Amino acid sequence: MDENKKAVAQDDNKTIVESTTIADVYRADKQLSGIVKKTRLIYSDFFSEQSGNEVFLKPENMQHTGAFKLRGAYNKISQLTAEEKAKGVITSSAGNHAQGVAFAAQKLGVKAVICMPATTPILKIEATKAYGAEVVLHGDSFDDAYLHSLELQKKHGYIYVHPFNDREVLLGQGTTALEIINELKDVDAILVPIGGGGFASGVSLATKLVSPTVKVIGVEPENAACMKAALDAGKILTLKSADTVADGCAVKTAGTLTFEFCKKYLDEIITVNEMEIMSALLSLIEKHKLIAEGAGVLSLAALNKLKFKGKKVVAIVSGGNIDISTLSGLIDKALIARGRIFSFAVQLPDKPGELLNIAKILSEENANVVKLDHNQALVTNSFKKVLLGVTIETHNQQHIDRIVKALNKHGYEIEKIDLLR
Repeated sequence: MDENKKAVAQDDNKTIVESTTIADVYRADKQLSGIVKKTRLIYSDFFSEQSGNEVFLKPENMQHTGAFKLRGAYNKISQLTAEEKAKGVITSSAGNHAQGVAFAAQKLGVKAVICMPATTPILKIEATKAYGAEVVLHGDSFDDAYLHSLELQKKHGYIYVHPFNDREVLLGQGTTALEIINELKDVDAILVPIGGGGFASGVSLATKLVSPTVKVIGVEPENAACMKAALDAGKILTLKSADTVADGCAVKTAGTLTFEFCKKYLDEIITVNEMEIMSALLSLIEKHKLIAEGAGVLSLAALNKLKFKGKKVVAIVSGGNIDISTLSGLIDKALIARGRIFSFAVQLPDKPGELLNIAKILSEENANVVKLDHNQALVTNSFKKVLLGVTIETHNQQHIDRIVKALNKHGYEIEKIDLLR
């Protein structure tokens, strides 16, 4: 796009922002009545104590289809004319937007085509098909699927439902804020995750137009902070990569429209690292027995980085669609980072009783053995020693330090195995 076209597009987006009113959000809310769950706030003793604020969770992971995306998708498709609905809708997504569009289209009797990468987990494919959508697998990445969806749109005349860079989509997402303010009228701040910016745009728009004094804080992964980069630079930028466990927010380029909304209405953006995301996920599971995906807990991961205390804060848990193997891997990494799992190697004399001695020391220190790997062949400098690999469950880093000290006291020199590499 040349500079003149960019300028015209930017002016168009600014016009959309300025012309959008709270009446538009309430219209979207009316459209969604009886369709979406009004997810009730959950007060969190744990996150409140940890952050020094009164923290309430907005569990959109309990929404139909498991995420907030349904709100925007349904609002968009419901606004189409009869002629547009007859053409059918299309989008590209390997995640929550796919299921949101499929669900909404099924409810409204509209044909839906979802382009997904061929590498998409079968569970997500089947979940999307279960809502009646036609799934087209193409390419090895989201970009491949996206480009193919544009080809299909042009060929068949489908209406495109963008996951975030669309006014009607972000208005639907904004209804989340109306529910929060209606339930907690004296809320001081709302934390919302950012991928392409549609959710943050809708939530900040609705919040500021209803309660201007309420702070709206966006949260991005450090490894995929495309909106922060854009706002800092004053223009849209494309990141070199977006590698994060919060895959639902792994977006390299913020939306052109959402950029304008966030610039006008969002108060600030906090970034969180991978360990903070995984730790928040583990805490949510342990303390609230709720399952969420990586992107779903970004708001929780940012709670300890807030610059204020003693305020009423709502952290939106945006989604819970995560497969068991991925969830298990994230939990393991969080446990390791917290010192709840420890792995080490130790060389032992190749004689009876040595393994029992190690087991006895670990037992006395209240460490639970998870895995043992006993291998003589790996010790190349001696035929009289064996290498023992041990993985244990521990309480914290202090517990690990005590165990290492006890082993050293008995003459065992250990080498820590980094399981996070």
